[in-house]
Amino acid sequence: MNNNQSLNIPKGLPLIIIIAVVVIVFISKSALTIDSGKAGVLYKTFDGGVVTDEPALGEGFHLIAPWNKVIVYEVRQQELFEKMKVLSSNGLDIILEVTAWYLPQKDKIGRLHQQKGQSYLESVIKPSLRSAARSVVGRYTPEQIYSSKRDVIQEEIFAETKKILDDQFIQLNDVLVRDVTLPPTIKTAIENKLKQEQEFLEYEFRLEKAHKEAERQKIDAEGKAIANKILSESLTDKILMEKGIEATKELSSSPNAKVIVIGSGKAGLPIILGNQ
Repeated sequence: MNNNQSLNIPKGLPLIIIIAVVVIVFISKSALTIDSGKAGVLYKTFDGGVVTDEPALGEGFHLIAPWNKVIVYEVRQQELFEKMKVLSSNGLDIILEVTAWYLPQKDKIGRLHQQKGQSYLESVIKPSLRSAARSVVGRYTPEQIYSSKRDVIQEEIFAETKKILDDQFIQLNDVLVRDVTLPPTIKTAIENKLKQEQEFLEYEFRLEKAHKEAERQKIDAEGKAIANKILSESLTDKILMEKGIEATKELSSSPNAKVIVIGSGKAGLPIILGNQ
């Protein structure tokens, strides 16, 4: 037997191997896993580009044609912190520190990618937030911004920014004004004014309290005077005599020793002497 006899290889084996390799490569290029909190925009290279008329690819495993691409977007709520300089109604510089909570509209991510791209934070959200903040703050004085109007300003910035972003395929959840920084001289002047107003309000409160106390005492005194007048007018000689007789009867019936002199008192009332 010839030891160098060649191995018999099936004629179809090389083709099977080639097909298997192609399949493995195809699957490796086509397999895609999208992580939680993200969604994928499908780009069809030979069929119209970005898919905008179908839902975005959700979380999990997907198979796509190897000549197509998937652009992954974060669809969880994200946070933007902005520190910006704006002008008040009287032209003074105000520094605002603002936080915005946002996320892309999941059912419109294809259109967002097609029209705005993945840099939509820089190209859309930041300019919109800055524009709204400048517009809103420009309606108020530094004093209003620093004291009474802060919550109102926050709500108005949110409303104006949301109005812009709703047409840009972005969902704005909230806007928070974290801090307001005024020029030092303006801040000191406002704080002094607010302090003086507070002291004036406290002074007015004390005056009002003293006035009400005086009114109460006056009313109380007038009430007592009226009561005494009514009592005085009602005490006639006959009533006083009757009261005296009643008192005499009660004393005479008590067990204590006493001397009663009949008819010796004023208006003929008895005189009652104490213990002998």
